[in-house]
Amino acid sequence: MKVIIENKIPFIKGLLEPIVDNVTYLSPDEITNEALRDADALITRTRTRCDARLLDGTACKFIATATIGTDHIDLDYCKANGITVANAPGCNAPAVAQYVFGSIAMWRKAVDDRRPLSSLTIGIVGVGHVGSIVERWARQLGMKVLLCDPPRAEREGDAMFTDMASIARLADVITFHTPMARQGAHPTFHLLDGSFTAELGRKPLVINSSRGPVTDTQSLIDALDSGAIGAAAIDCWENEPTISRPLLEKALIATPHIAGYSREGKIRATTMAVNALTAHFNLPQVVMHEKVAPGAAESVTLEAIAESYTPAADTLSLKENPEKFEQLRNTYDYRHEVM
Repeated sequence: MKVIIENKIPFIKGLLEPIVDNVTYLSPDEITNEALRDADALITRTRTRCDARLLDGTACKFIATATIGTDHIDLDYCKANGITVANAPGCNAPAVAQYVFGSIAMWRKAVDDRRPLSSLTIGIVGVGHVGSIVERWARQLGMKVLLCDPPRAEREGDAMFTDMASIARLADVITFHTPMARQGAHPTFHLLDGSFTAELGRKPLVINSSRGPVTDTQSLIDALDSGAIGAAAIDCWENEPTISRPLLEKALIATPHIAGYSREGKIRATTMAVNALTAHFNLPQVVMHEKVAPGAAESVTLEAIAESYTPAADTLSLKENPEKFEQLRNTYDYRHEVM
């Protein structure tokens, strides 16, 4: 049996070697159709596009991505060709929530906002693994909370959810936590666009730590210029790694897609990917050397989150070196989550 593993995945070397005949580590550029010809499985991240071009004619029947998202994988192609796909839902959700509140703390300090948190309303767009933690922490901190999640509203009823128009009108902070979908019943492509920013009522802090195309770059720039958006915290960008320099310049917080880059989150992701592979091929379960908490801290303060992480240094690094977006991301010093 042969397994190809992207060499940027942390905490994975040595785990599968005792139970798999051939484990090969390749850079994203080296993961090609030819390299996969005789591979039974692939463990990768978001920078590898898993589609017909990569997979046609290969022996690969299993793909695990050590990430939450799967928009880099052609799921229809995989289903049609008998390729099982596994992801790592929720692995880095506590880290992304930490990023959101670290950004809120930095924003409040930057604008000298002395209002109590209880006077602020946060609009959470997408209330899944990450959004649910953001909701819980926001309520603990006394913030007013608005939730927008049409798929959940359809399943659970409208009582606890609102719409995008209400969030635009009423929120002081708007944070996006949706997957990327261009089609279907609830597309998320450019959820923030010109029509949305035209309805903004409170000059909010807008945070995108979900997927770049969820927010339209030009609409962000125009709304920052007009003052409709008070400040932006952008971790996920359209056209990564070739990011918008005007948006980079105008954003208060600008980071190279590292909101979820905690040590604990990476260990969870690797564990989930490896466990999915061993289960699929009926191999012995691997025992991880490092143990981490299964989820987010039960109780937090904004001060504790700010002490555990502030995006100031990461922002400075990206603003000074935007051409090194990938390098900054790939060499990131994984932080610890708030405990």
